[in-house]
Amino acid sequence: MELDAARGVFERVKATPDIARVAALTGRDDRHGLTPRELEVLRLVAAGQSNRQIAEQLVISEHTVARHVQNILAKLAVPTRTAAGAFAFTHGLV
Repeated sequence: MELDAARGVFERVKATPDIARVAALTGRDDRHGLTPRELEVLRLVAAGQSNRQIAEQLVISEHTVARHVQNILAKLAVPTRTAAGAFAFTHGLV
């Protein structure tokens, strides 16, 4: 209960490193339903990379990147890549 209370405070003050520590202690994975690959793509999107750049860096096709981006937008319930990047920063995913 104390960790849950601490987490609530950390979220209110946007203390993302502390939120991550609490998640590690409680064993909760706060990936917001994203797969490890989708998290990787999201971090690159948040860094401002294009689908082509992401595809080259991850050695996958642009089509696959586009599919990952679609899945990310749906899972995070955001309308654009920019909103996904903002979500990533706000929730300590980058």
